[in-house]
Amino acid sequence: MWLLFAALGFLGGQVLAAVFVAVTAAFEGKLNSLAAITRLDEPPTWYIVSTLLGLWAGFSAAGWLATGIRGTKSFVRDLGLRFRWADLMGIPIGIGGQILVVLIYVPISHHVHDFTQRFNAPSQRLTGGSHGLGFVIIAICTVVGAPFFEELFFRGVLLRALARLFGTIGRWVGPALAIVISGVLFGLAHAESLQLLGLALFGIILSGVSYRTGRLGMNMIAHATFNLMAVAAAVVAPMTLGAALR
Repeated sequence: MWLLFAALGFLGGQVLAAVFVAVTAAFEGKLNSLAAITRLDEPPTWYIVSTLLGLWAGFSAAGWLATGIRGTKSFVRDLGLRFRWADLMGIPIGIGGQILVVLIYVPISHHVHDFTQRFNAPSQRLTGGSHGLGFVIIAICTVVGAPFFEELFFRGVLLRALARLFGTIGRWVGPALAIVISGVLFGLAHAESLQLLGLALFGIILSGVSYRTGRLGMNMIAHATFNLMAVAAAVVAPMTLGAALR
């Protein structure tokens, strides 16, 4: 049932994102040009924020359904939404994750046309069209909002559902399947072909951390650190990754 709730939450998030974008576009007087805006390499801040809010509403709904219908009705207990001082270990995990992503792409960077531009495209799409207060809002959404809601969904609901599903397949095989599958689905959910390998690998790391600790605190801090480094690179040195790969 938790897998069903996860599927409903994910699909619901896509629908709500489209609804939120349409409503905001109408408020901004951009409804007639919405189709063109969705194709922009650097969409406006209102479009990005509306999309994220819709997705996060769906992710939250999955958690509420899971804990409300097939749980104890406690987010903290059912989803592991707890923090401890030890969770600050998520900071080096997030930094190490970024370094690892760079390293695994070094062997293929010279064989992919316009690699740097293509690899940086998602970050540029997220932050490139925002300036001043708009950039601050996007940064907060990326560093605070995304880690919270994505971890709540992928590790709080999905990983736990898969762990229960595969729980009878051996002492190690079942958990390993749950960790790998949830990590790969995390990567696929971002819908970025070139970044899929890195995102899936980091997703597997986060799933492993969550399974080991039994909570989401360390994950959220690691995820936030990972995203913070990406945002900082977009501000300070947009071509840092490309320079490193060359």
